[in-house]
Amino acid sequence: MKLENLNKDSQRLLIISTILLCIGIVMIYSASSCYAYEQYNDSGYYLKRHVIHCLLGLFLAIIFLKKDYKNLKKYAKVFLAISIVGLILALLPGIGREAGGAKRWVKLGFIGFQPSEFSGFFLIVYIADILDRKQPVIRSFMQGFMPPLMILGFSVLLILLQPDLGSSVCIMAVGLIMMFVAGVNMAYFLPFLVPIIPIFYFLIFKVAYRLRRIASYLDPWSDTQGAGFQIIQSFLALGSGGIFGLGLGCSKQKLFYLPQAHTDFIFSIIGEEAGLIGTLSVLVLFVLFVWIGIQISIKAKDLFGRYLALGITASIGLKAAINIAVSTGAIPTKGLPLPFISYGGTALIFTIIAVAILINISNS
Repeated sequence: MKLENLNKDSQRLLIISTILLCIGIVMIYSASSCYAYEQYNDSGYYLKRHVIHCLLGLFLAIIFLKKDYKNLKKYAKVFLAISIVGLILALLPGIGREAGGAKRWVKLGFIGFQPSEFSGFFLIVYIADILDRKQPVIRSFMQGFMPPLMILGFSVLLILLQPDLGSSVCIMAVGLIMMFVAGVNMAYFLPFLVPIIPIFYFLIFKVAYRLRRIASYLDPWSDTQGAGFQIIQSFLALGSGGIFGLGLGCSKQKLFYLPQAHTDFIFSIIGEEAGLIGTLSVLVLFVLFVWIGIQISIKAKDLFGRYLALGITASIGLKAAINIAVSTGAIPTKGLPLPFISYGGTALIFTIIAVAILINISNS
């Protein structure tokens, strides 16, 4: 597939994605250079790794561009199996790597990855396939509603055991959106809310660190050196940036004040260095990305492509919305990266691949 053969939606999507990737490369170096130098005596440590992951993602994206996206249907069940195995491996002692009290990473030799990141992508492929296959009986409870819900529920359960509430909620939301658009009778879901509500109540209000996050969200100033520290530093970063920002590289909060400045809270550093202009620009780019993704989904020539494009678009859009909402204090803290921009290997690679598949669907 040659660039000159891309239609307008694909060209726009490619331009927006490229701009976001470039913003990410610049901001990761700006946000991480001091921390990287202090930790590894190399200010470009995170930048180099991010660029390598970006190049790997682009290499794989080229492969996906050259192949017909419909071939993904053939491997949907294989993807599902890989997804579940990866999530189980993350929970096994000696294989799953624990950090910050959560087992979200798998370490096999020198290779490390986060299963929930590719699990979300593989689940989208599988759910798009099953919704396509079940279309004649999509309104049926046993044949149209239960199969995708059971797969979603089991996968979300494995992610909750890590524990990772943010990713599990995002994956479940994307799956339900796909089911709703496919024509599944969502009234069947209402009885499941009865056991789900107390479960989520327990997961949020009976788990100490999540309860502290809720308390810091409601009143971060009540514990400025504890649970409220991170969001307060985020507020300071966004507030000090003003309209035009302090200037690229001039952030003060990245100087060991704001934790995870190059990952979960990179949006705050953008606000500090590029100001309101910078943050609104990023927000507009994501809105345009979602709009174009929805257009690609609507114009897709087959149901599998339609559901696949919708799932990819919803996933990237939800992650961006949640990350920005966390950085601005609109919702309690969740560990979700900002797509294209935050530092992260597995997430970045699969985001780039997802864009390639969207372009493939658009031009088929």
